[in-house]
Amino acid sequence: MRYPQTAISEVANFINGFPFKPSDWCSAGYKIIRIQNLSDHSKPFNRTQKEVPARYLVKRGDILVSWSATIDVFEWDDEDAYLNQHIFKVDYNPHKVDKQYFKLSLKNTVRELGKFAHGSTMKHVVKGDFDNHQIPLPPLDDQICIATLLSKVENLIFRRREQLKQLDELLKSVFLDMFGDPVRNEKGWETVLFSKILKDIESGWSPVCEARAASPSEWGVLKLGAITSCVFKDDENKALLPDVLPKAKNEVHVGDLLFSRKNTYDLVAACGYVFNTRAKLMISDLIFRFVFADDVAVSPMYIWKLLINDSQRKKIQSLAGGAAGSMPNISKANLKNILIPLPPLELQNHYSKIVENIESIKSSYQKSLTELKNLYGVLSQKAFKGELDLSQVPIVKEGETSNWITLKLCD
Repeated sequence: MRYPQTAISEVANFINGFPFKPSDWCSAGYKIIRIQNLSDHSKPFNRTQKEVPARYLVKRGDILVSWSATIDVFEWDDEDAYLNQHIFKVDYNPHKVDKQYFKLSLKNTVRELGKFAHGSTMKHVVKGDFDNHQIPLPPLDDQICIATLLSKVENLIFRRREQLKQLDELLKSVFLDMFGDPVRNEKGWETVLFSKILKDIESGWSPVCEARAASPSEWGVLKLGAITSCVFKDDENKALLPDVLPKAKNEVHVGDLLFSRKNTYDLVAACGYVFNTRAKLMISDLIFRFVFADDVAVSPMYIWKLLINDSQRKKIQSLAGGAAGSMPNISKANLKNILIPLPPLELQNHYSKIVENIESIKSSYQKSLTELKNLYGVLSQKAFKGELDLSQVPIVKEGETSNWITLKLCD
C-alpha cells in the first residue's frame, strides 16, 4: 500500500540551539548539549547559569538532530539541559505522527539528505532541507506497526554487535589468563627475538589499480582496510588493471599472517590471520607477510593474538618512524628485533584451538549480522517509500540458536 507523502514541516518544527559562547560556560548550572556530547558519551559537559529562553531547554525523551559535522538523530536521556547551536530540537505533533516512527523517519531523512549535505569542509544540513523533505505518513496504527517491526530488527542488530564484542573480549581475557601480559611477561616465559622464529618477512607490491574491487575472476591487490581492524577482509581490495600481469608469489593464502607496516599511528601495526580468502588476491607493499621457520615451535595463531594484544601492539607502534607529514612506517629490521614471549608449543596450540572455535562462532554471528542489516535496509527502504506491505510477516534467522524467529507486527 502506498501512503501519502507529507513534508516534515507539516508534522514537526525544528528549533536550532542557542549560540552559547565560551564566556557563558561555568562549572554550575544547566548542562549545555553540544554535538560532541551526543556523539561521544565520554566527553564532559560544559554548564551555564546564563538565562536563555525556555524553547532551548531539552527534557528527557526529546528528539534532537545534529545538523553540522556529525549529522545524526538522537533521543535525549539525561537531566534537563540547554541546547547548543548546530543541533535542532524537534517538536513533533503526536496526533499526526508516532514518536518512534518519526525518529526512524528522521534517521532515513538524515541518510538521504547526507548525500547532498552543504559545505566542502564541514558538512551540514539546513532547516529548510528538513522542512521540505517528504516522508510517507500512514495512519497512526500503521506507523506503530512499522516502527515496532524496524525497532525489533534494530535490537537484533545491536545484540549481534554486542555478542561479537563480547567474544573479542573473551579471547583477550583467555590470552591474558593463559599467558599474562606479553610485555611485562609476569609468567616468565622464554623470550626470543622475532627474527629467530621467522624464515622471512615478505613484502607486497602496489601497482596502479582500478578504483573498484576485483570481481571473483580478476586479480586484485589488498588495501590496508583488509587488516586495519585486525580481522582479515578479502573484499577490501582493488582490481588489477587488465594489462598488468599479476605476481603469483604475492598471492594470499589461508593460514597467512599479515601485518600493516604503514598507516596512521593509531592504525599502524594491525595484524590479521587469514582464515578464509578468495583466490587471486595479492598483498600490497604496505603489508608484510610473516613466514615462520620450519624448525621453530610456534603457532601462527598465537603470534597473531600476541601481536594485537594492546600492550604488545603499542610497543611495536612505538617503533614506527617517518618524515613529518607522512604516515609512520615500521621497518623489517625493527620488527625482527622485538622480543617475543614463547610459551610451550602445547600451550600455544591449546589456545589456538580456543581461537578457532570462537572465530567460527564469530563468523556465523557476522553472517547473521550482515543478513539482519540487509533485512533492515530492505524493510526501511520499503517503509519510507510507502511500499511496505504490513500483511506480510517477515522472518529473521536468529544465528545463535539456529531457530527462526517470527517478528509479529503489533504483538
